[in-house]
Order: sequence, then structure tokens, then C-alpha cells
Amino acid sequence: MSVSYNRLWKLLIDRKMTQAELRKAAGIAPNTMTKLRRDEDVTLGVLGKICDALEVDFADIMEHVNSESREQQD
Repeated sequence: MSVSYNRLWKLLIDRKMTQAELRKAAGIAPNTMTKLRRDEDVTLGVLGKICDALEVDFADIMEHVNSESREQQD
């Protein structure tokens, strides 16, 4: 199972917000931002902090990606 945070990055662009600004607003660690950039798993608590900071729902910042589909894209 894989996740993609592309929706989060697009949302930040739309809001003219940097990743550093999001990190500070959500109170998350720099290494967590690295995990997000690499589409690695993070805890629901972290995702909840991001959603609270941006006033959005989980589906607005991430999506499930079929592992087979992702391998074909790479």
C-alpha cells in the first residue's frame, strides 16, 4: 500500500504557502516533512495536525495509490 501527498503540495501552491510555513503552523518536525516529500508513511496524528493547520480533511492532502500502478509509473 502506498500513499501520495501530491494533493498537499498542490494545496500549498494554491495557498501560496511554503513547506516551512506549513511545518511551523502544524508543529511538525523537519524529518517528518522529508517523509512527506518522499511519500513515506507518517502517523495519523501528524496528518491530523496538517489538516487542522490547513482546515481541510485527510482526502484533501493525500490519496491511496495502488502499489502496482506506482511501480508501472517508475
